[in-house]
Amino acid sequence: MSTFEIITQENPLLADFLRDFRRERHQYPELSNEEFQTTEKLREVLQQHQIKILDLPLKTGLVAEIEGAQAGKTVILRSDIDALPITEESGVEYSSKKQGVMHACGHDFHMTAALGAAILLKQHQAQLKGTVRILFQAAEETGLGALDMIKTGVLDNADIIFGIHNDPTLPVGELGTKANALTAGVDRFEIKISAKGAHAARPHDGNDPIIILSYLINMIQSIISRNVASNENAVVSITQVHSGNTWNVIPDSAYLEGTVRTFNQNTRELIEKRFREIIQGIKYTFNAEVELVWHAGPPSVVNAPEWIDFTLKVAEQYGFNAKLVEASPIGEDFAFYQQRLCGVFIMIGSGGPYALHHPKFRVSDSVLYPTANYLYRLAKTYLEEN
Repeated sequence: MSTFEIITQENPLLADFLRDFRRERHQYPELSNEEFQTTEKLREVLQQHQIKILDLPLKTGLVAEIEGAQAGKTVILRSDIDALPITEESGVEYSSKKQGVMHACGHDFHMTAALGAAILLKQHQAQLKGTVRILFQAAEETGLGALDMIKTGVLDNADIIFGIHNDPTLPVGELGTKANALTAGVDRFEIKISAKGAHAARPHDGNDPIIILSYLINMIQSIISRNVASNENAVVSITQVHSGNTWNVIPDSAYLEGTVRTFNQNTRELIEKRFREIIQGIKYTFNAEVELVWHAGPPSVVNAPEWIDFTLKVAEQYGFNAKLVEASPIGEDFAFYQQRLCGVFIMIGSGGPYALHHPKFRVSDSVLYPTANYLYRLAKTYLEEN
């Protein structure tokens, strides 16, 4: 029998409930800021277990709180609850019943593990020293949902925050984190070119936006290779290009879109600065209107180095093979909490084989209860030792 099986058998009724709850939520995913049913289902379960729900001005999502019998510090556990606009192809028997919407990032797993932790904390409330708040955060996929949660004051008087994310590149049973930057800062850019169309046989009568677009693409791709130090990890990816609609007409406009990923704030600022400088040069060179729309997303998740050993030690004590992992270029708005509060973000092996945001993505049920138990133990141990 595996370690996870032994841990799960410690509380089989709760383990079965959590499995069924996650599968039900997986069938009824909701997009960012539309998680009304999800919020109500979470509320129902929390109320059934007489767990306090804070009265906060949130459109969707909620915050639960368990106050221990003894006074102490306050620890926060954070999960997310939204899904993605993806048509599911996983083949699991509990696949999404909503066409074009899927829990392709495992937020159904995250929220259920956090719910399980809340139930376990409530069951052991008499032995709890301090307070635990559990965030069920909406709209993580927008990159900005954490900011709405922070505005409610939920971080007030808290001492530390822990968050989890499943990682399909890690096998079930493994858990990982690292000090300092764990995920990338994420920015999105749009560039709109307004030039002058013409007959394809008379290009001199117009100002070809496709020519402008091609120069722009080449110059943007030179930012990493010629402006960013070789020991810095950064990515600029152009992901959409549109212009024209027929073979014999030079169009009057063009559009491109993409993303920037960085692990260093100075590098992040440098890349945006170079974008703006390049576009100014293009405008004057080609005498065209070129507009940059820069969408700043979350910064890098930066883990508190002093809490990494603690986080991994608790994981080892309660069934996980804990390890240090490499930084990942995914984005995560947990970073906004860490700008205001000491915290650690933790990756939980979910077994793959498909990546996050893939239509065939899935999470192994076997990791669900052990993760809930780990979150409970993480909060309880922190409060006992601090």
